[in-house]
Amino acid sequence: MKLVIGCDQGALELKEHVKEVLKEFSDITVEDVGTYTTDSVDYPDIAEKICEKITSGQADRGIALCGTGIGISIACNKVKGIRAALCHNVFTARMSRQHNDANVLAMGGRDISFGPATEMVQVWVKEEFLGGRHERRVNKIMEIQDK
Repeated sequence: MKLVIGCDQGALELKEHVKEVLKEFSDITVEDVGTYTTDSVDYPDIAEKICEKITSGQADRGIALCGTGIGISIACNKVKGIRAALCHNVFTARMSRQHNDANVLAMGGRDISFGPATEMVQVWVKEEFLGGRHERRVNKIMEIQDK
């Protein structure tokens, strides 16, 4: 699996931690699209970079981080084909994959500590979409963006 990860300055430490967690998975390659310093950047710019990698087929999924995870998840969800899920615990991370086929995991660097973030990432990268009744619902979501 190819993953793309990015953050604003509010989640730089969390991004670096998540990259270390992802090294546990030999079948995952990670591309970091920034930011790389604590200088202020605009999270919509990072969201756009993450989503471009996914929609172009250069990445399968993404992890988007900002101070709260709210802004970057909103920005990601403006891109056609993206289903970004702002998750706060293992349950929401698991459900975002199983039920919603989320292709972007969003978290807040000022909201989520390393322990829960580790567990969420480990679960999120392993979970598969269940399909079935959930596929119908996801298809309806995708139809909304075509209106």
